[in-house]
Amino acid sequence: MEVEFTSQIYREGRLYVAYAPELDVSSCGGSPAKAKRNLLEAVRLFLEEAERMGTLARILQESGYVQRKSKLEAPKLVSLTRTSVPLPLAHAKS
Repeated sequence: MEVEFTSQIYREGRLYVAYAPELDVSSCGGSPAKAKRNLLEAVRLFLEEAERMGTLARILQESGYVQRKSKLEAPKLVSLTRTSVPLPLAHAKS
């Protein structure tokens, strides 16, 4: 069985951070490809440990996963928008 998830990659200084928001798991690497490979390994280890601890089904259910045939589908992303709000005045002056 497979578990699908979203992979978001951010640059932080000289490193790239890969993040799986559905599972709240992240990893990093020196390139986007390395960060993604490290994320796959981190997710695999996270799922194995959750299974070992007997919490995998609960984690997946609470994260909104649904089983479809031989795949656990992640919640469907509806929108991804970069948004901003102004900082409070006291913080903006410093």
